[in-house]
Amino acid sequence: MRTGFLILYFTSLTLLVSGQALESDSIPEHPYRKSILFSAIVPGGGQIHNSILKKKGFRHAIWKVPLIYGALGASTYMLIQNQKTQNALKTEYLNRIDGNIVDPEWSAYDDQSVLYLYRQYLDQRDLSILAIGAVYLLQIIDAGVESHFIHFDVSDNLSLDLQPVMLSGQIPGININLTFR
Repeated sequence: MRTGFLILYFTSLTLLVSGQALESDSIPEHPYRKSILFSAIVPGGGQIHNSILKKKGFRHAIWKVPLIYGALGASTYMLIQNQKTQNALKTEYLNRIDGNIVDPEWSAYDDQSVLYLYRQYLDQRDLSILAIGAVYLLQIIDAGVESHFIHFDVSDNLSLDLQPVMLSGQIPGININLTFR
């Protein structure tokens, strides 16, 4: 009876202690998943979200949004141009096989050159698709990494000083001083 009571007592005490929530005085952690989700839905959305949540200092992520849209726009433009040229070369090659009229734009090339150019533009089109995917993935990763630095603060207690020096034997070098106060 006494053993059963002690087991019940310690079990309830353990549940009572583990069920209590601990309050922390530290800075709340930034929800990086939200920034990643915003960037996945709308390119640059995570960077804007991070800039809004940053309370002090320079809002680092907002300037990246035009670069993201510029890279996506340039990659998409290259995709469209390569696709149009590839389709024109395919049509030109098929017209030459059928004996139809040759397009003056491609008249300087023989059949093998047109086929070679077709394959080249096909490869460039595929690289453009990969470039769009890479830019999209990198901006999602950037939003997640940037969100981890929302509450990062570099105070005056940390300094880095770089100075040029001449080492023994007239060898130029760099003196690096890292100071913790």
